[in-house]
Amino acid sequence: MLEPTIINSPIVSNPASATEEQPSVLHIWGRTPLQGHVAISGAKNSALAIMAGALLCPQDCRLHNLPWLVDINRMIQLLAALGLKLNRQGDVLDIDSSSLSTSQAPYELVSQMRASFFVIGPLVARLGMASVPLPGGCAIGARPVDLHVRGLQALGAEVRIEHGLVHACINERRGRLKGAKIYLDYPSVGATETILMAATLADGETLIENAAQEPEIVDLANFCRAMGANIQGAGTKTIAVSGVDHLHSVEYSVIPDRIEAGTFLVAAAITGSELLLSPVIPEHLAPAIAKLREIGLQIRLETPDCLRILPGELRATDIETRPFPGFPTDMQAQFMALLAISEGNSVVSETVFENRLHHVAELKRMGADIRVKGNHAFVTGVPRLSGAPVQGTDLRAAAALVVAGLAAEGKTEVGGLQHLDRGYDNLEGKLRQLGAKIERVQAPPSNVTPA
Repeated sequence: MLEPTIINSPIVSNPASATEEQPSVLHIWGRTPLQGHVAISGAKNSALAIMAGALLCPQDCRLHNLPWLVDINRMIQLLAALGLKLNRQGDVLDIDSSSLSTSQAPYELVSQMRASFFVIGPLVARLGMASVPLPGGCAIGARPVDLHVRGLQALGAEVRIEHGLVHACINERRGRLKGAKIYLDYPSVGATETILMAATLADGETLIENAAQEPEIVDLANFCRAMGANIQGAGTKTIAVSGVDHLHSVEYSVIPDRIEAGTFLVAAAITGSELLLSPVIPEHLAPAIAKLREIGLQIRLETPDCLRILPGELRATDIETRPFPGFPTDMQAQFMALLAISEGNSVVSETVFENRLHHVAELKRMGADIRVKGNHAFVTGVPRLSGAPVQGTDLRAAAALVVAGLAAEGKTEVGGLQHLDRGYDNLEGKLRQLGAKIERVQAPPSNVTPA
């Protein structure tokens, strides 16, 4: 492997998708058909968990297919702050965790990104202790870490939360975490990943019941298995982990991002376009594909990892978000934009997060006919949307507004790109290559006093 170097600052290759310094907005001139092929980047949610999982191995790991994202840069900074040596070239990241030197994660990094909390499991498993601030991230609802904490406690860690910090340690007499039977009250992806990683180095077998079944869980388990972990059942409701004494070096490729792929499928649908998407894992997209077909789109499998979407007449359907294999909450906002111009009445029910309908107000600014009651959005399709200044309030809401802008008449200005850049690798660049009229410009100062 390449000789790694310590990275102490953000790595920026693509300013359009990985800059945090200057606020910017997207200008979109809608009603332009898209055409061509779009390359799907590596999965953000897989990559972040796998990067944290590299802490479990005292040797070096090489990861392929990493997307260029603000969140990936933040995780690189966090790992470097823990003492790891990292070197990135293109979509390849080398991680040498033999120099892991601290169990304390810095607040300024963890507070910006929820996935950074994932380091707590590997740190406790490998060092016997960890001190990690409570995480930040998109304001889409309560995402407590109580399931993570209870899982670590079940494995024998002593955990306390003081002044916004989660401290976890193993009693010196125990030496290692101990395998346990753990039932999750809710199939939390983050808690499943935290417990799975911690259990890889525990003494004995751990059984995780009511585990999350998302593809990203399977990807993390496959990564850990490639390092020598003994894990069975990932992707089902019950995961069994038999602890091992140590893990070894590995070279691993992250799966394609199913949410990015789903977003481009909706972009094609809302603009009446034909697109090819690859690489994809079709079964990861099954819920989104099923709903797109109900709405009236044709989707064909061209090759095992390539999809073609063909335009059709858009009609209403109902959507209810559920943990995988149900319809993903991360696609709810984008589909609502599509349903806003689909003929008939649709009901969108958000059951995963209680605060994930902020995009409704912005879609209504563009002419959508949507009424909210509780966690249900009642959507009546309109003939077309109109361009307007709108603001993304979280990652997927921002993506939904971009998608809506592609179909709107006139010019749409989308702000809140600090959310978008956390999860999409050069979204506007890929759309521009497909023919979209879209550009990123620096946002005007907000404190200018009129003359």
